[in-house]
Amino acid sequence: FSNTRSVVEIAIADIIALTRRLTVFNDEMHAGTWNKSAVGAHEIRGRTLGIVGYGNIGTQLSVLAENLGMSVVFYDTAEKLALGNARRMESLDELLEIADIVTLHVDGRAGNAGMFGAEQVAKMRPGAVFLNLSRGFVVDYGALRDAILSGHVAGAAVDVFPTEPKRKGDPFASELQGLPNVILTPHTGGSTEEAQEAIGQFVATKIRDYLTTGSTTLSVNLPNLALEHGDGVNRLAYLHRNVPGVLARVNQILATHDVNIEGQLLATRGDLGYVVT
Repeated sequence: FSNTRSVVEIAIADIIALTRRLTVFNDEMHAGTWNKSAVGAHEIRGRTLGIVGYGNIGTQLSVLAENLGMSVVFYDTAEKLALGNARRMESLDELLEIADIVTLHVDGRAGNAGMFGAEQVAKMRPGAVFLNLSRGFVVDYGALRDAILSGHVAGAAVDVFPTEPKRKGDPFASELQGLPNVILTPHTGGSTEEAQEAIGQFVATKIRDYLTTGSTTLSVNLPNLALEHGDGVNRLAYLHRNVPGVLARVNQILATHDVNIEGQLLATRGDLGYVVT
């Protein structure tokens, strides 16, 4: 949750900027053109926001969008409780049929690769706006480019890309560069000073928990395990290869030394096993 609010706020900012065509007005003003016009500019109040992926970010965005007067629909492959007046759609196609703004907030699992391609772009409402602040590999940006140039999609905000530069200042290229009413940001959806501070505190706390209790909850590369730690007991944590018989051997050694076990948990993940006694 450390950077959830930061991503939600940039999504709201992108939605308003694209719906009001602020990028177009900004470019024209910098070019010395005074083009005061209401054509193509809309309020977000009363418009329908379609959220694809109703997790931590999607749910909070849903609440804030409703507070701004938007109608919210969402689609998620898992069963999720709808917040406020948000409505769950039975399919992605159903969402695309009615959403004025489509925003992706899916996770990075391999099954989501290419989930939003030319077929999905074509099913969006004419004049709809598209946002991707989730993962770069889930969208066919070539298809999105074609839809923007044809006018089918009125604008887009993209914060993530299939291939991203490794370091700050490295060159960047995308087929979306130079398109009208398109906002491109360098994967900074969660990059605010507040979010970075919260992430630092979160990581430090997780390291502390591992050192003091052996907890690996939310670890990305170790089995997730947390054993309640009582007073007057000692902890033995053992990281091992995921092969049969490890737990039996550990307990055999403890029994040989007349050690009484008060609590024990083992979890495996890929080639690794982790047991806390």
